[in-house]
Amino acid sequence: MAEQMDGMNFEQRHGKARVRVGRVWRSEDGRHYFVEWSVSVSLLSDCLPAYVRDDNSDIVATDTMKNTVYAKAKECSEQLSIEDFAIELGKHFTSFYRQVTAAIINVVEKPWERICMDGQPHDHGFKLGSEKHTTEVMVKKSGALRVTSGIEGLAVLKTTKSGFEGFIRDKFTILPETCERILATEVTALWKYSFESLSSIPTKSLYFNERYLAVKKVLVDTFFGPPKDGVYSPSVQSTLYQMAKAVLGRFPDVSSIHLKMPNIHFLPVNLSNKENIIVKFEDDVYLPTDEPHGSIEARLSRVWSKM
Repeated sequence: MAEQMDGMNFEQRHGKARVRVGRVWRSEDGRHYFVEWSVSVSLLSDCLPAYVRDDNSDIVATDTMKNTVYAKAKECSEQLSIEDFAIELGKHFTSFYRQVTAAIINVVEKPWERICMDGQPHDHGFKLGSEKHTTEVMVKKSGALRVTSGIEGLAVLKTTKSGFEGFIRDKFTILPETCERILATEVTALWKYSFESLSSIPTKSLYFNERYLAVKKVLVDTFFGPPKDGVYSPSVQSTLYQMAKAVLGRFPDVSSIHLKMPNIHFLPVNLSNKENIIVKFEDDVYLPTDEPHGSIEARLSRVWSKM
């Protein structure tokens, strides 16, 4: 909330960014569970005197925020999702400090995955995967809540069943129309849950982890289509919409989803000189390039969803 000073509006927040945490949980059967998180804390608080009167008595030190992240990670004796951890941090900051009116917690989980050896999951061995699980949680002192989860770096590619035709042509257009091309993108997805208060959060253990994996599966399945025949994509825009629509159709507790899907190009290779053709493109040899790339993004929400 903006405060008025000297005829002007003033808004402020402060926090600690990129607090890195590794956490191991050891089960009684000898299996270990490991996560690595990057946590950022941002507090909305009544500390105006620090800005205008050099009075720091209402400021929560950012070093204290960092230490709180580690202390709360220690207190979590059982495995939990990044969403649940962010909610716990938000609840702490808004209840423990009278000055704090709201806490915004961002967490990015590094994709460590359990390895398998000879088809058997290893009890304490992990390898680094690709896409990252993300969340942003806002907790207000009133108990109001906003939970957004996401995926970063979901790289997907299919070698056929993609085209691009019928677009505007003018004097600057040289792109040929095609009904056969590689479609590749790196998906960034953000979806907002319909939960609006702390009391409405599901109590099921690891609920948000299960939902994250399920949303990712729907996105991937919709992009590729059935294993044998696939599904044709007339444009990145069309595929993006079908992916977003599939998520809202599958998960009633997701109120909106925002997708970014850059069109990462694989350009046909044709090489020739005055004497002969060196390489003739026959849907086989490509030049991969990610700069420049097409930029496509959209947000799909239910009619009743708040922006």
